[in-house]
Amino acid sequence: NPYGACDNCDGLGALSKIDPDLVIADENLSIINGAISATGWANANKKDSMAYMYFTALADYYGFDVNTPYKDLPKDIQNIILYGTGDTNIPMNYERSYGSGKYSAPFEGVITNLERRYNANTYDYVKNDIERYVNDVTCPKCHGARLNDEVLAVTINGVNIYEFTTMSIQKEMDFVNSLELTDREKMIGEQILKEIKERLGFLKNVGLEYLTLSRTAGTLSGGESQRIRLATQIGSYLMGVLYILDEPSIGLHQRDNDKLIATLKRLRDLGNTLIVVEHDDDTILAADYVVDIGPGAGVNGGNVVYSGDVAGLLACEDSITGQYLSGKKQIAVPEHRRAGNGNFLTVIGAAEHNLKNITVSIPLGTFTCVTGVSGSGKSSLVNEIIYKHLAAKLNRTRVRAGAFERMEGLEYLDKVINIDQSPIGRTPRSNPATYTGVFTDIRELFAKTNDAKTKGYTAG
Repeated sequence: NPYGACDNCDGLGALSKIDPDLVIADENLSIINGAISATGWANANKKDSMAYMYFTALADYYGFDVNTPYKDLPKDIQNIILYGTGDTNIPMNYERSYGSGKYSAPFEGVITNLERRYNANTYDYVKNDIERYVNDVTCPKCHGARLNDEVLAVTINGVNIYEFTTMSIQKEMDFVNSLELTDREKMIGEQILKEIKERLGFLKNVGLEYLTLSRTAGTLSGGESQRIRLATQIGSYLMGVLYILDEPSIGLHQRDNDKLIATLKRLRDLGNTLIVVEHDDDTILAADYVVDIGPGAGVNGGNVVYSGDVAGLLACEDSITGQYLSGKKQIAVPEHRRAGNGNFLTVIGAAEHNLKNITVSIPLGTFTCVTGVSGSGKSSLVNEIIYKHLAAKLNRTRVRAGAFERMEGLEYLDKVINIDQSPIGRTPRSNPATYTGVFTDIRELFAKTNDAKTKGYTAG
């Protein structure tokens, strides 16, 4: 209901603002040597630029050195550089090829200037340029609650609706189960409380009792998103439905596999059919019927090697899957592992999402695996903190890393590359040949044939 929304952020809980962390390109540099790379302010080292005039005028007025690294400037000076001097006039000296002079005026600040230009400009190329420095910040009025004060004033046992959704699902279940209600209140809330308990119960049964209901969907891991969809399907009580799941165990710890399998069996027991594409041994062994396709990949695949119950799969000599499941074949654990090059990348005070202010040291020059139960913070550590911070520092990418105190060992790295599961290429015509660049060599080879030369065909 729009009437219940916070009027400052229109119920989004966040506002799009210029982010100081994106404006400051490198806090180890001085403001005159590239600490601020925002459009219009990146040429501060040129004496005939507006940026140079403003920064030197501020330095003269407030008594700081423009060559001091940004991180070493006092907080109040940093604040003035970013947000301006308010009504205080600053004496300015300008020198241009066409003349020079003096005047006095307030300094509006780098961020204030960017916001004014962003909101006032109608040219897309200007807005897109400034948009690189925009990030979502928590609404200062509702503090992320999304609702107005009138709605938040309604409480049950002293807890409003936003405070309730910030609890973990386990704590929400405990809260609802421990409510002390009068007979009249029980009559009013009976059906509603029954639904709440059931739906929270479904989420707990798929191993998501640690999540909060207020968490945005974009911050959930793939496994968490899939299990929320599974919990929704259980809650719908549909029968006679065919469910297709493509590798639902991806990203799950073995502990969570049991909960997932129990959920799938519950869907089956409701009267539904499940087809699961899977490599995980626990899921295969729990199946009522197995279809093994292979025996290899590509030209070596495409045949039904086995179909039937699990016991028959384990006894099937032609099935590679069955051979490994039965223990007849196995992959030996390496006796020796690489020690690395002796250097470490250390993250100190990681506190994004579920991470509890942890410190992690990762050896460099090795193959390192980050593992743990679902929701333990693997993706938060690797994708939100390590990758984004390295991308910002090493690749100069405009991204903001998750919450952490500091990172040591960056001097041992010169680049970071993220290989994820997003689609390759930018157009529908992209394929592995175009993406890897092998098409260039293939075209050049064909261009060297006699037919191509006769007809004047080049590699293009």
